[in-house]
Amino acid sequence: MGRQDMMDYAAARTKMVDNQIRTTDVTSHSVLTAFLSVPREAFVPAELKPLAYIDEDMKVAPAANGNPARYIMEPSPLAKLLQLAAITKDDLVLEIGCGAGYAAALLSLLAGSVVAVESDEALVLRATEKLSSLGYDNVAVVAGSLEAGYPAEAPYDVIFVNGAVEHLPEALLGQLREGGRLVAVVGYGNASRARLYVKAGGTVSFTEYFNTSVKPLPGFRKAAEFVF
Repeated sequence: MGRQDMMDYAAARTKMVDNQIRTTDVTSHSVLTAFLSVPREAFVPAELKPLAYIDEDMKVAPAANGNPARYIMEPSPLAKLLQLAAITKDDLVLEIGCGAGYAAALLSLLAGSVVAVESDEALVLRATEKLSSLGYDNVAVVAGSLEAGYPAEAPYDVIFVNGAVEHLPEALLGQLREGGRLVAVVGYGNASRARLYVKAGGTVSFTEYFNTSVKPLPGFRKAAEFVF
């Protein structure tokens, strides 16, 4: 990659932050700084690199085995969700749905350490390699069921669900530390809402913050209700 390309990506990154993120009520200094420093182009397939900074979700894996295609979330909702999580360097974060590793890289700059769970083995390898080559060494990518979380390192200060879900399993909420918070987009399409769950006094309650439309994660469907 020539020096010219590098400069173009840096300029595009700044433009993304100024035009797509700052304009949607994202004011957190740490979140803005993370988006300015993580190279989004490094996490997308080669043919999408020139488009890495457009205001859209980026496909990183096709639909397969009944599971939806996987995406890097559009910058604005991703930034708003990360701001909602209010992550600090004291926090141990669990990310659900690592995908290509872009959000994990952002989280690595915001948090003390990050455990990122991914169910697609090919994405586990890709994300691990990419994060390591770029020096995001406080992130561990682990293979496993997204709905099961990662009990081995629990409890977590923050759980970040990187995609839309229909419901949140108790298994995940149970991995929050007292005072911990979970950020997720619940529902599909334009009716979905960003929620902040907080654990206080051993119980978890949530507040809804904004409407947003993000791509779904595999799993997280409500059990079918049978009507007789």
